[in-house]
Order: sequence, then structure tokens, then C-alpha cells
Amino acid sequence: MTNKEIAEKLIGLVGGKENIKSVRDCMTRCRFDVLDISKVDLMGIKSLERTLGVVKSGTQIQIIYGLGKASKITQEVRNLIENSHPILGQEGVVLTKRRLKDKNNTRFKKVFTRIGNIFIPLIPLFISCGLVLAVNNICSIYIGEAYREATIAKIISLIGNSVFSILSILVGVNTAREFGSKMPMIGGVLGGILISQSLSDITLFGYQLIPSRGGIISVILVVSIAVLIERAVRRIVPDILDLFITPLVTLIVSVILALFVLQPLGGIISDFIGVLVSNTISSDNYFVSILSGAVCGGLFLPLVMTGMHQALIPIHADLISSVGYTVLLPVLATSGMAQVGASIAVIRRTRNNELRHIAKSGLIPGILGIGEPLIYGVTLPLGRPFLGACLGASVGGAVMSAFHVGAITMGVSGLPLLFLISNGKAIYFLIGCVVSYVAGYIFTELLRFDDPVL
Repeated sequence: MTNKEIAEKLIGLVGGKENIKSVRDCMTRCRFDVLDISKVDLMGIKSLERTLGVVKSGTQIQIIYGLGKASKITQEVRNLIENSHPILGQEGVVLTKRRLKDKNNTRFKKVFTRIGNIFIPLIPLFISCGLVLAVNNICSIYIGEAYREATIAKIISLIGNSVFSILSILVGVNTAREFGSKMPMIGGVLGGILISQSLSDITLFGYQLIPSRGGIISVILVVSIAVLIERAVRRIVPDILDLFITPLVTLIVSVILALFVLQPLGGIISDFIGVLVSNTISSDNYFVSILSGAVCGGLFLPLVMTGMHQALIPIHADLISSVGYTVLLPVLATSGMAQVGASIAVIRRTRNNELRHIAKSGLIPGILGIGEPLIYGVTLPLGRPFLGACLGASVGGAVMSAFHVGAITMGVSGLPLLFLISNGKAIYFLIGCVVSYVAGYIFTELLRFDDPVL
């Protein structure tokens, strides 16, 4: 089937155009927000060609297609429905109100989903800049000082760090857009203010202001509040004055709140994260460090399963900006490695040729850090191999934590993360990789699984 044919089938299986509230892609997934979840044919979607897995969360359906394929199918869906925007009938209004009153963590999950949506458009930039930094990292290690002083090294470093140098501005724009601002560029302006070096010339209550205080967390706090201020101002300002008064008042009030309240609050949160990481994963106490790595590694796959793992990106960004690397990323990357080991055990044990083919097809993407095809196509449907992968990731995470392995940037996972490991600890990263592969395999062998009927 072509991408367009898959999209046509998919629209029908999610309840038709009138049941689709929104659709967007998330790297490897096509995400639908629907009005009535009962109209969605989950089994039909799972059996549709090219579908690697389906995740249902409230009124959101995430269909796994893999890197590249997801964006193409999502675009075809948009092309088919863009000219037929659904009008909510009474049934849709009732369903929407019922969902908003739901008390089963829907709002909690929505917060994490929104945070993830802020960073999803930036992930390709993280990956591309990360690969450039990887080249720079390798050359610095193997060529040495002569390379680091060369003009080409400085240019490569400039390119590799480009997205991180203006990350606050990009996050500001995306935050404003995600929270519904009608002038999202004001988010970029606020992000620029929070990192401006001019802040160091200002003293409030005897304290000198610090540029980038609170990092990305402060930006998200400030811009999300700014959107609320914008809405409040727009409600009371006459339409004829909206173009001038709304942005002016929003900007002034937001900056005042940012400097006096929100940026200091973001700084406290950021400092807390730093202290938490330094006293757990980065702790000098090996028992605490190993235990923390085991817990984080073991719990990451369930986060991926629910799509909430994107909410960890601000933590990585904050750690990179404050200490130069993130020790959390290598720990979490072990989940994908253990998934590979678990899948190899499945390949060895299963007599189902179709399952073996799916598992083999997902191994290379899994090794390269794209684990969702193996999660939704192999381990999760079988049950016990998924648990085996979680346990394997706990062991791998403990090893990464014990050696305090850190990555200089984010956006890359799996074995390619090797080129981004800081402080010359690449060999320890490789040890963690091997341990994760082996542990995932061993735990899956021990737990076994019910082989699907041929």
C-alpha cells in the first residue's frame, strides 16, 4: 500500500474525519486526538499494513510506523482532512466536557504531553547538531591540541552548538505556540530576554541578576504564564487596540514577573534537579549511584510506552547547560539496548516466522537507538520479554551510573551515543552497552514467553 492508501484506511479506522480532533507526527508515531474513542477500531489499526504498534492513552491514539514513515503518513492524513474540518455536534461537546472532568490523571498526562510537544520539532536539530559535535569530539580526542586550535575546529564547534546557543528562544516560541498564544514570537522574545547578558547589569534587592538563570525550565514557566496574561488582556482590550495594547502589556507584565518571581523559581527548580542528580546518579556513594541508575534505567521503557519520555528533555537540556553534559541520557539509553538483547532471545526461542521477521527487522534500528519497533512489535505484545528488557536496563543503568558516564548533547541514543560521551569515558559506555544487551537477553531467557500460534 502507498502512504496515501494507508492514510485513507487509517482515517476510517479512527472513526472518520468527523471524529478527528487533531493529528500530528512524533518522530516515529502518528498521533490522533479523537472525540469519541469508542469509534476507533484498534484491532483494525493494528492489522493495517506497516503498523508496528498502537498506544491508546485517553482519547489519544498513537500509531507506530518508525522514523520517516510516520511523518509521511501523517502528512497524507492531513492532506485528506485539511479541507473537511469537522464541526462539533452536541455529541462531541458532551464527550469533550466529560473528558475535561475526568479525574484519572488525564490532566497530569496532558502536562507531560505538552512539554514533549515543545521539544519534538527540535529533535531533528538536536540530532544533526549532535552528530556534528560527535565529529568534533572524535577529532579532539585523536588529533589533539593541533585540531582544537584550528579554524575548522572552531567552525565545526560553532555549527554543533548552534541550536543550543539559541535554545531558549526556540523553546520560547514553541511553548507559546503549544499553550495557544496568538503571537508565539513573544515567547521567543521572552526567551531572549532571559538569556540576555544585559541581565548581569541589573541588581534587584541587592542581588545581581544572572543570565540564563533556571535554564529551559525558567523559559517554559515564564512563557506559559505569559500566554495566560495575553488571554486575560485580550478579553478586556477593545479590538481596535488589540494589536498595540495586548503585546505591550503582555511583554511588560511577563518580564516583571519573570525577573521578580518566575526566573528565580525556575532557578530553584533547576538547582534542585542538579542537586538531585549529583546526589543520586552522580553521587560519590557507589551504592546510591548504582541504585539510582538501576531505577531510572528500569522505569524508562514504561515511560516510552506511554509517550511521556519526551518530558525528560528539559532535564537533559538543563544538565548540559549547567555542567556541560547529561549523565541521565546514557542511563536511559540502556533501555533500548536491553530491548535489543530481549529481542535476540525472542528470535532464538520463537518458532513463529512472522514474529522472527519482525524482530530481525527491528534489531538494526534498535541498535541505532530507535527502539519503538521492537517495543510495540515484539516485546510488549509478548509481555515477559518487555519485563526482561526493563530488568536488563536496570542492570545496564546501574553500570552507566557507577562509572558516571555522561553525554555532551542529546537527540542521539543507542550505540551512536558513543561518539558523544564526555570526559573520555567511551570505554565505560561500551561496557554498559554490552552489559545491557546481555542482561536483556538473559532475563528474557529466564522469564520465557508464550510463543504465538504459527
